[in-house]
Amino acid sequence: MAKKDTTNLGSVSGLPEELGIDADLGRAQQRLVVTHDTRRYGKPVTVVDGFDLDAAALKSTASALKRRLAVGGSVVERRIELQGRHDERLRAALSDLGFTVDP
Repeated sequence: MAKKDTTNLGSVSGLPEELGIDADLGRAQQRLVVTHDTRRYGKPVTVVDGFDLDAAALKSTASALKRRLAVGGSVVERRIELQGRHDERLRAALSDLGFTVDP
């Protein structure tokens, strides 16, 4: 009888890592909160909080959102801040990336 190799199984799904399911499940399990803030001179800013990603993945996600929404923004203290007010478009973009957004 052949011994089953369990060295390359994902920690979240228990399935082989090459399927990439753990990353998708990890994103779906995060609960993000979208809020609004006002900065200097009354400029609106949309803030997305609740990410459980490493710094590189968070920066990559911020870049994808900025490209999709055609806005400027940055990563500040594990939050993504986007210039302007982008309620529904941002929720749709996060959903397309596999995240769950709380109302």
